[in-house]
This record gives sequence, structure tokens and C-alpha cells, in this order.
Amino acid sequence: MLSVNQGAYKLVQKLCSNPEEYKIKATKQESGATIIDAGIKTKGSFSAGRIITEITMGGLAKTRIQLNQYGDIQLPTITVQTDHPATATLAAQLAGWQIRKPEFSAIVSGPGRALALKPKEIYDKIGYKDKADNAVIVLETNTHPFEELIEELASQCKVKPSKFVAILSPTNSIVGSVQISGRVVETAVHKLMKLGLNPNSIEYACGSAPIAPVHPNLADAMGRTNDAILYGGIAYCAVRHKDDESLKAIIAKAPSKASKQYGKPFKEILSRASNAIYKIDPFLFAPAMLIVNNLETGAVHTAGEINIQLLKSSIGLARQ
Repeated sequence: MLSVNQGAYKLVQKLCSNPEEYKIKATKQESGATIIDAGIKTKGSFSAGRIITEITMGGLAKTRIQLNQYGDIQLPTITVQTDHPATATLAAQLAGWQIRKPEFSAIVSGPGRALALKPKEIYDKIGYKDKADNAVIVLETNTHPFEELIEELASQCKVKPSKFVAILSPTNSIVGSVQISGRVVETAVHKLMKLGLNPNSIEYACGSAPIAPVHPNLADAMGRTNDAILYGGIAYCAVRHKDDESLKAIIAKAPSKASKQYGKPFKEILSRASNAIYKIDPFLFAPAMLIVNNLETGAVHTAGEINIQLLKSSIGLARQ
């Protein structure tokens, strides 16, 4: 079975081989753990964001960045493709682990989750188990973690601290903008699973989403990065499914537009929810548009649409 942590570690070595080029900084803690700052006290870069996106997917995806047209504007856009959708997204990339400490909080993604089994039901669902000496995680945070926490996380991943890598990616940074938009396929696969589709039936997937312009304010950055997928993201999945009618019914509920909270900038939605993510309809978190090819029948089903007006509103261009 492919190891998402071994795949990610090869990319970590590439990232650390030339920190000046990628505008990141790698340091060793006393325990031997490696901490990569990709935007807190460093600038980060498009290139670092692209590689970190591939790291979160356990090395089982390829990415590229280019300019795409959205109505009358162009925005940098990340395109992601994987031939192992369930493993790359659910076993590795999914932000399925949260750290809440009095002095530190972060959303954890990346292949280290597969060793810590966070959350265990995901791995039971897809039947995936990783075996690796190294563990790699990505922390969406604006704060450097303290050493005791890193040792605790390494222990939960069942590796020695010297074999543990934590990448720090603030939401309000270029790396944050890139790697969050790089979750466009993951949000599609996760949503389809929640709607009843067997994620292992998805054989190939690709997607794209605009990279949100960076905003220094964390709330604004969180709003923009979510809006990039909710209103600008497209995912294409090739699946094997016996019944086109039931598949079509699932896909109709899959895009963000199917949520009752669709239609407002995410910053406003979050504010109305008293800044509590858990109060937001979980079915909102999905790409704007899905295209699904049934490999059993050849049928192609689509649902949702790109919302140019909300994209422009999110980045402050609606009235210009």
C-alpha cells in the first residue's frame, strides 16, 4: 500500500533543500523535530504553497499555478490532479484534526493524520493504513507551537520527534491562500462521501480554484480563502457507479449551492454564526461546481456553477 507519509517526506526534503528559493525557514527543535515556517516569520511563496499542497496530499497529486479568467477579471488559480483521490484527500489532506490549547490552536491536515488516525472513522471507511517511520503534518496557524506540543503530536503519530515534521501555514499568507484553494478536490470527495458515495469508487479526480488575494487581517483572509472554493472552485471526478439515477441525485446535492447558507461571503456567514465554525451548515463546504463521469456507463453529470459576483465581492471588486 502506498505510504502518504513517505511520499510527503520526499517533498519535504525538496522544500528544505533550498529555503531561500521557497522563502521558508526550517529549524530543528531540541527534540530533533523539524519545524518549517512557511509564512509566520517568513514570506513564503507560490512555489512553496504548491509543494505544500502536494505534501498535504501525501505526494499523490500534482499541482500547477496559472492565471484563469473569472468574468472580467483574471486570478491566479491552482489546479490539482490525483489518481488516488480517496487516499490523497481523505487519508492525507483532509483538515480532520483540531488542536485547542490555552496557548495554541491550529487546524491539522496532512499525512501524519493517517498515523494518528484522526479521525479514525475516515480510515475505517476507506480501508487505509499507513506504515512509515516519518510523519508530516501541516498546521494552519499564526503561532509557533511550543516544543512540548510537538513532542506530543509526534507521539500521537507514533514516530520519534526526530522523524516528525510540522509545516506552519498561516491563513493570511501566500502559502495559506495557495494550499487552501488546493483543497478543492478534497472538499468534493469529502462532500460526496457524506452524501453516501463510496469514496473508493472515485478513481481519478482533478479540480481548480482561484487563489485568494492575501489579506493581512485573519478574518478577511479566512473569508476569502473559503469563498475561493465555495464560489470559484470546480472539481471533476471519474467514478464507478452502477446506477446513474442515484448518482445524479447525489451530485445534485454536492456543490456549495445546495446548502441553505449559500449566497453570502463566508466572512458574513461566519459572523452570523458567532464565529463558530460548528454552527455553519457542514454541507456548505464544497466546490461551486462538480462534474462527474460515470466510468460504468459513460454518463457525465454536472451540478452547481461559478459565482463571479460573489467572488468579486469577496476580494473587494464588486463595485469597481
